[in-house]
Amino acid sequence: MPNAAIDLFCGIGGLTKGLSLAGIDVVAGFDIDESCRFAYESNNTAQFINEDVTNVTPEEINRFFPDNTVKMIVGCAPCQPFSRYSLRYRKDGRTDDKWKLLYSFSRLVNECVPDIVSMENVPSLVNEDVFKDFVEQLLHLHYFVEWNIVYFPDYGVPQKRRRLVLLASRFGEIHLIPPLYRKEEYRTVRMAIGGLPPIQDGEICDSDLLHRSSRLSRINKMRIRQSVQGGTWRDWDENLKLDCHNRKTGVTYPSVYGRMKWDEPSPTITTQFYGYGNGRFGHPEQNRAISLREGAILQSFPNDYIFIDEEHLSQKRELGTHIGNAVPVELGRAIGISIQQHLRDYER
Repeated sequence: MPNAAIDLFCGIGGLTKGLSLAGIDVVAGFDIDESCRFAYESNNTAQFINEDVTNVTPEEINRFFPDNTVKMIVGCAPCQPFSRYSLRYRKDGRTDDKWKLLYSFSRLVNECVPDIVSMENVPSLVNEDVFKDFVEQLLHLHYFVEWNIVYFPDYGVPQKRRRLVLLASRFGEIHLIPPLYRKEEYRTVRMAIGGLPPIQDGEICDSDLLHRSSRLSRINKMRIRQSVQGGTWRDWDENLKLDCHNRKTGVTYPSVYGRMKWDEPSPTITTQFYGYGNGRFGHPEQNRAISLREGAILQSFPNDYIFIDEEHLSQKRELGTHIGNAVPVELGRAIGISIQQHLRDYER
């Protein structure tokens, strides 16, 4: 039977692209950020709807679902309030209005009652009442529910990161497919970005506008020359270290100003991955932070995914946020394959 999916909090389309590669017809994506439209619609056949999910009505959702299709609602509500950093260090983590967006997701599921639901978020969400309420609502609506904490490299994403993936179906039991890669087969930084043209800090590649790196200050150029793969600021000469590194609190942040390792998956790609001092985001060999394109590839976006044109060249910070916030495409594909296998098992 034909299927149709709505992607809530769609951003620039990582989940949409992954589901599409698995053969799921994503018909629309909803997001409050209009600046995501260019990348979303340039790479996907779905329509981008610029609207706050809090205000979306069931009528707006249902108008996209053709008759006689398997209806799906998928998405990743903004996860910053539930990140380990927010819950550990920010006093306002649980009072951030973004955490309420999962209730908006739940409301739309309750009002539209799609056949399939999928939700992706940070692992720590499972300890929060909002997640327990989400699952309880699904069970009340007679969904079969499964959730897993997923390790990205198991599904082809070259990044050491774990995420929560929930699947729910009204047809019967639904399961995430087993890992696709063994540890010795994990995609590495070298496999992912090793073939890109070399660039200097502050340079834009002539053949790819997104392959562009932040310019480093004079002292950061000195620091990165002394940085080794997988190392820390402890590898630097004393005169290059920051004052905070000499405090007790500085000892707990060894990964900042670090380089990635060629032959391992990358560290977690955050919204600040293009900044050398924001984590272990130094290129393994070249004396610069990874480029926007490299960050996108480590998020498993296809190499030819279009993010910018001449009009958007200056939006480096915005683009970094979009890429860092995205659901990795290959994780989306694994979710899509899982749904497709489930539908074949319960084909009506």
